[in-house]
Amino acid sequence: MEKAIELAQLLLEGNQDDSWALIEQECKGSKESLYIFEKIITPAMRQIGHMWETNKITVADEHLATSTCVFLLARYNWEKRRTLQISPNGRRAMFLCVENEQHYLGLKMASQLFNEYGWETKFHGPNLPLEYVVKAAQEWKANVICLSFSILYHAEHLSPYIQALEKLPNQPVVIVGGRLLDQYEFHRYGSDRTIFHKNMDDVKNWLGHQHGVKMNVGS
Repeated sequence: MEKAIELAQLLLEGNQDDSWALIEQECKGSKESLYIFEKIITPAMRQIGHMWETNKITVADEHLATSTCVFLLARYNWEKRRTLQISPNGRRAMFLCVENEQHYLGLKMASQLFNEYGWETKFHGPNLPLEYVVKAAQEWKANVICLSFSILYHAEHLSPYIQALEKLPNQPVVIVGGRLLDQYEFHRYGSDRTIFHKNMDDVKNWLGHQHGVKMNVGS
């Protein structure tokens, strides 16, 4: 937790160089991505979110920290792609937040875990209305579509998204994630095919079980 607190302060300062130096040091200590994401970056950003909610920092502070974190994740992903020998597995995954949802850092980290397992990914980011999701999914024929939300009332968007996407001709697997899944039950919004991930551990465990598993692949 000490490293997370240190990183939170660096992110609030917008200090890209020292933020990266902290993460790089952890990597040199043989820490894997799951540890970096779950034990350092995620708790750092949660602390920043709590500080904003309790008026200890301003919106400008929070935005600076978020943009610095985006830089950090991009550099981390670039370093992983440069140093790891990743063999493409021929599968595709889309990542997006449901309509009106703006929190996407957890989703970004999930997409980077997929990359490390050889998936080709497209990260569509926050607030993507369903009609555009369906169009993109039809054109790209993704095997997996990952949805994220962090605000409770945004759960109302899950059912129409899941129903529409699971009906696509290539029958993609729909995975739902977000910090609220650890606090509330959302299975009623999905089908018996929908997968719900509470954290990055769930993501990694699921990815680890996909080796050798045949999935629907669009032509």
